[in-house]
Amino acid sequence: MKFDAMIFDFDGVLLESEYAGNRQIAEYLTGIGHPTTAEDSMANFMGLAGADFLGAIESWIGRAVPDDFHAVRAVEDRRALEEGLPAVAGAIRFIESLPEALPRAIASSSSTEWITRHLDHLGVRAAFGDKIFSGREHVARGKPAPDVYLHAADALGVDIRRCVILEDSPVGVTGAVASGAFVVGLCAGTHCAPDHADRLRALGVQAIATDFDAVARLIA
Repeated sequence: MKFDAMIFDFDGVLLESEYAGNRQIAEYLTGIGHPTTAEDSMANFMGLAGADFLGAIESWIGRAVPDDFHAVRAVEDRRALEEGLPAVAGAIRFIESLPEALPRAIASSSSTEWITRHLDHLGVRAAFGDKIFSGREHVARGKPAPDVYLHAADALGVDIRRCVILEDSPVGVTGAVASGAFVVGLCAGTHCAPDHADRLRALGVQAIATDFDAVARLIA
């Protein structure tokens, strides 16, 4: 392989959660008087977490997020954790095809509980061991800062410049590019609009992959 380690984002790269989550946000915001489409939500909020996520929503609606927003989101998250969500097409087969000795990690904006529970549903948690990192738990600055990627590379014992990162969101790509790794903009999820690749190219990814077969060719 061309690289010494792989770092994966999670939502939208391995898990088909982005469109469903952003559709739910759009429906909520529309319901409180701020017409929002799933595409609007993905364009403005995708990849953000914590205060950055809430700040982006407040900027979009021009007021504070209503108190019940968190409760509504929590209900949807619990349902997703209990029932599971599908994998991005080709993701499981790709993970299972990786050389067993290849160091790999997940570096996500989601919580470790969210990641591990869904990895259990998908049947591939063992492929990552304890190398599962959250931008809200393991570092002081989440994406779009590069910190969670640098943390993952350090935990793997690999120079970040010898890592390849798979990312799908503009926020994630911004941090991945800043980390110094080789970044593949993955446009395989159902949330990726026709112009998604162009948005990621403009942020500096070194390559675009529209599916995991293309990823396999890029890293071989």
